Amino acid sequence: MNEDVQFILDSTKEAMEAALVHLEKQLQKIRAGKASPMMLSSVMVDYYGSMTPLSQVANVNTLDGRTISVQPWEKSMTQPIETAIINANLGLNPQNNGESILINVPMLTEERRRDLTKQAKAEGEHAKVGVRNSRKDANDEIKKLNNDGLSDDMSKDAEASVQKLTDTFIAKVDALIDAKEKDIMTI
Repeated sequence: MNEDVQFILDSTKEAMEAALVHLEKQLQKIRAGKASPMMLSSVMVDYYGSMTPLSQVANVNTLDGRTISVQPWEKSMTQPIETAIINANLGLNPQNNGESILINVPMLTEERRRDLTKQAKAEGEHAKVGVRNSRKDANDEIKKLNNDGLSDDMSKDAEASVQKLTDTFIAKVDALIDAKEKDIMTI
């Protein structure tokens, strides 16, 4: 029975870590005033009839803290890429010079910073829900084991371990959100 409990704890920890990794990826997409190639990671380009991620049809770099450069691998793709960036509704204004696309990232207003902070907090709440769902699933599995003959003491210990894991991961989520909030609000 100990192996079953350990398996539940391990799989719960993996699920909670996955929620944390997902949160980190989502937070990278929220810009904090600095230009980053990650800002364009969600842009899909019509590449000969199929929707393709921008990173697969062009080289995306930052020239400085305020400028993103998109260098298509085929010159004929500059117009579709420009259209895709505009349609992605990221609040960016691409400038096409015929060979590459430059995007000047505007300074964030105070209102926009607050909106981005709210967005980051919402992503944090989604991550917390994922962690809590993992806890619920683990506790359900432990109850099933308890019904199948696991002792009450082992069951209580396992539930306490799951709660400790949950508290640890919730604290990590809060730390990530606090760091992102500081990053966004720093001018």
